[in-house]
Amino acid sequence: MKRRKPYNHRARLQAYLRAMLRTNHVAVVDAEVSEVQTLINWQSAALITSNSRTAIVDAVCDIPHQWCIYLAALCRDHTGKRYMKAVEVAPQGVYLAKDLERVIETYSVELRDGCNPRHLQGMAWIAIPDSVSLEESQADRIFDAVGAWPTASKSA
Repeated sequence: MKRRKPYNHRARLQAYLRAMLRTNHVAVVDAEVSEVQTLINWQSAALITSNSRTAIVDAVCDIPHQWCIYLAALCRDHTGKRYMKAVEVAPQGVYLAKDLERVIETYSVELRDGCNPRHLQGMAWIAIPDSVSLEESQADRIFDAVGAWPTASKSA
């Protein structure tokens, strides 16, 4: 006869927190120009400001996730038209949010070096604690929502 697997409170709590992040479409956004790092609903591009924000922050920071990271170099050409060069990275393994900095930095340097320095306005990234792929239009809408794009007067 098979013995029943014992109850694992920690595994059950982690599964609940991951489900909460998935259903709320939570993503972490960081923008260099506006110096903002915040939580956002990646599907609706709305900032997460509810009473459950503390629980969401704990869920993002305290348990390891398999991340999908959208890195973008925000640029503006000589006519003032904005564009972005982007790469989507899905690092192998699970990481805590605090350990993402090293992963993001390695890809960010490569992306920055591939841009025209006269067009580059700043760097930004969106990290989703799930294996979700973003389209460029979604990322652009998210960057607009957090004010990641510098104003046209700042362009050279």
